[in-house]
Amino acid sequence: MSDAQIKTLVDLYRHVLAKPKPALLNYKRSDQWQPVSTEQLAEKVRLAAMGLFALGVQPDAHVGLLSENRIEWTIADLAVINCGAADVPIYPTQAPKQVAYILNDAGVEILFISNQAQYDRVREALNSCPKLRVIVSFDKVSAPSGKVMSFDELLNWGAAAYDTDPHAFENMQATVKPETLATLIYTSGTTGDPKGVMLTHSNLVANVLSTVQVTTVAEDDIALSFLPFSHIFERAVIYFYLFIRAKVFYARSIETVAEDLRDVKPNYLTSVPRLFEKIQARAMEKAEAAGGLTAKVARWSVAVGQQWAELVSNGQKPDLLLSLKHKIADTLFFSKWRTAMGGRIRSFVAGGAALAPDLARTFYAAGMPILQGYGLTESSPGITACTDTHNRLGSVGRAMPGVTVKIAEDGEILASGANIMQGYYNKPEETAETLETDAEGRVWLHTGDIGVLDKDGYLFITDRKKDLLKTSGGKYIAPQPIENLIKRSRFVNQVVVIGNDRKFPAALIVPQLDVLKAHAEQLGISAATNAELIAHPQIVSLIENEIAQCTTELSQYEKIKAVLLLDHELTVESGELTPTLKVKRRVVVEKHKKAIDQLYHEKEVAHASAE
Repeated sequence: MSDAQIKTLVDLYRHVLAKPKPALLNYKRSDQWQPVSTEQLAEKVRLAAMGLFALGVQPDAHVGLLSENRIEWTIADLAVINCGAADVPIYPTQAPKQVAYILNDAGVEILFISNQAQYDRVREALNSCPKLRVIVSFDKVSAPSGKVMSFDELLNWGAAAYDTDPHAFENMQATVKPETLATLIYTSGTTGDPKGVMLTHSNLVANVLSTVQVTTVAEDDIALSFLPFSHIFERAVIYFYLFIRAKVFYARSIETVAEDLRDVKPNYLTSVPRLFEKIQARAMEKAEAAGGLTAKVARWSVAVGQQWAELVSNGQKPDLLLSLKHKIADTLFFSKWRTAMGGRIRSFVAGGAALAPDLARTFYAAGMPILQGYGLTESSPGITACTDTHNRLGSVGRAMPGVTVKIAEDGEILASGANIMQGYYNKPEETAETLETDAEGRVWLHTGDIGVLDKDGYLFITDRKKDLLKTSGGKYIAPQPIENLIKRSRFVNQVVVIGNDRKFPAALIVPQLDVLKAHAEQLGISAATNAELIAHPQIVSLIENEIAQCTTELSQYEKIKAVLLLDHELTVESGELTPTLKVKRRVVVEKHKKAIDQLYHEKEVAHASAE
């Protein structure tokens, strides 16, 4: 089947099956990697789809998916799609109240769920979903009979249904058209109730075929899948890998991803900047812990690498001395880093949030370039992408094939193409605010992001339109570029710049505690707890000085005037990060409001006294 013949995800699925592969998908269970062949995948998908048919699932029905990443997730997803139904993925970390809201808003009748722990977590919420008829659990659960069945039971139902009507599966596939709704993905809902993004088969296929044109991923390549399938980014990536027939391994969790990298030795990994920050931080922590020459070599190598990468990535030739220094840095530090990453990485792909320029330079110098891309759930998701042959550090790349990008008068990024959503489910007003049809009938997506296009068509994101801070003096401040500057410090783990309606900007800092503790010991500072450590005047002064050094290039009104140190990481579980590890700025500010108010009060009093 040619690319031109692929109009739906069913077509794409048939394309995958046309060329069998013995270990297409791979997952780890009982400490062993378990391969799933093309034939095994086809059998499971057919039986699961027929099981849904036996449960009365009709084309256009909505089927929920509440689970961590696992092979059954992919099987269920493909089964739903081949039924002509649409699935509704839900993050396994989503609050029970929001789970119930999504299920009720989407009118979900069948829900896939992962295990007993997940069922127990949302059980009460599910009782408030009157349309929910059946829960299918990937692992067996103890639950009231009649409403919950195991995944194996579903497959058995499917086998019986297939024996009764062997043509039902193909008949369901035949109902699928390009305009058929494939998925209903609810946004995080940080500013209100989640909105269901309606993506059709043609939306998602357009993204896959566009991605094929800008990547060098081949059939014999190995990919490690890490991001949650509930997010459109990784889901679209999986469709792409299936289309290419690349060998995919499912990483178990963020805690095990380093081990999985060493084990699988992939060529590609897609993630969000937060993971790459952690990878570099761990490498530097290990070097700092070794101390002495090892720590000095690591710091020197990173500094040299960033100088070298800045030149090379911009098409400039480093002088002989810098080239020699980079070779030494590669031998002493970067080569060991590549080995720890499995030794076969050709490139990483980053999306979902801004990538700090220094981080991009370091990975580039290490021979593991991070290719940035840009998109939204509403765009299926790809809008722009850097590639192996067209990679400009600091940019999220050029418009993907079939996508047009322009900048509105207020700086907002607008996008148009076959990948743009149909709208928000049951929300016509929000749809009208986000989708604009021009005089020529072309639909433009208002992304909510601020950016600029350079002369070569490379897009640079400057900030979220809604995240712009406005000081009480009327100055607008884009926090992300400032945060990226501050992340240059080896003492900084996470940073959130605040200052809306305040006299000046401040920063909430989560330090790299291991690095900070080692430095504190060198200074002769003893602390029994992390809270005691970050409260020490010398430590506070150290972080303030680090921030000042990292932000010398900023205008005076943009400079950080106050710092609040936190003794714990911002996490998904705490509600301060989205499932894709982006900071929920408003949640963080609200959660630490008392400490922030006190911080500003103290600084303003000190300033008044100085006057």
